[in-house]
Amino acid sequence: QVRLVESGGGLAQAGGSLRLSCAASGGTFSSYAVGWFRQAPGKEREFVSAISWRSSRTYNADAVTGRFTISRDNAKNTVYLQMNTLKPEDTAVYYCAAGGETSDRTGDWPYWGQGTQVTVSS
Repeated sequence: QVRLVESGGGLAQAGGSLRLSCAASGGTFSSYAVGWFRQAPGKEREFVSAISWRSSRTYNADAVTGRFTISRDNAKNTVYLQMNTLKPEDTAVYYCAAGGETSDRTGDWPYWGQGTQVTVSS
């Protein structure tokens, strides 16, 4: 059983940056793919970014390509989401997830954190 804890959320101005962290415990973290999803009020949870466990290949949603970067440090059991050039529409609760393979579908990820709030003001 993998336990995931997100941190690093908060308030940022448009054009600013935040770095989210997803710390894992339990299981063999280096063998899991890790993804970031977000959910804005009244909207469905959506895919943001993911990183594989084999090659650390990364995948990004079109809305964040060029602005967000996902990375992992297996020695620290942590995955990061560097978010630059933030926009008000990035405001959401951000969740990290772990699973066997990368996917943009929430149902494919068995393990989830509790989420961290990101608010971007204009």
